[in-house]
Amino acid sequence: MTPAAAPDRDPGLQPERTRLAWRRTTLSATAAAVLAARTALHADASPAAVVAAVLCCVLWPAFLVLAHHRIRALASAAGPPALPPAHATAAALGTVATAVCGAVLVLRVP
Repeated sequence: MTPAAAPDRDPGLQPERTRLAWRRTTLSATAAAVLAARTALHADASPAAVVAAVLCCVLWPAFLVLAHHRIRALASAAGPPALPPAHATAAALGTVATAVCGAVLVLRVP
């Protein structure tokens, strides 16, 4: 018996999944920035919470611009270029910084 031939992969599926992942991450960053601003507007917000919220709201547009450029590159007719290491590092550090700011806001460090 010969194994059935594997169907050809659709080269458009991987960029589509990656583009959708960038969109989900952008939506998550937007939700984090909105919740951070909401938390900072409470009267009992500590200075650390306000700084974390401001940092989160500053990181959000930077991540939004980076994600928008990557989504456009993935949607191009030609094969998407590799993500430059500087952009990958910026995206990773921005995501980690947003997570740390979220942790500060949730734990309400005095």
